[in-house]
Amino acid sequence: MNHKSLEWVKAAEDDLDSAKELLRIVHLTNVVSFHSQQALEKLLKACLESRCINPPKLHNLITLNELVKEQNIFLVINEDLFAQINKLYGDSRYPGDLGFLPDGKPSIEEAKEFYNFALDVYEQVKKLLAI
Repeated sequence: MNHKSLEWVKAAEDDLDSAKELLRIVHLTNVVSFHSQQALEKLLKACLESRCINPPKLHNLITLNELVKEQNIFLVINEDLFAQINKLYGDSRYPGDLGFLPDGKPSIEEAKEFYNFALDVYEQVKKLLAI
């Protein structure tokens, strides 16, 4: 495994650790959800780096996953949940957009589901990349 892939995975771990800690604070579901989305994005970019492909500077998880699939890397994912998490990014430079779904702030149940989903993909990527 190359160094850049490992750096992407380590960055994803930071997002997952942050999300896990923030799950204890019920009103921060949007921040937990945002970190879960970010972890997924970084994990997909790690997969691309593992094939010596410089990841594009984009945040669309569906597009990134298609690029990963083109490299014959297939993750077992819930497509509906993946699409829902993809809606979280928005333009996160603005506080009102950070980690919000189109219909508002994620519930604590949704935030936990997003976190657990990202954690599952993290374990898959670690196994695929032999980390």
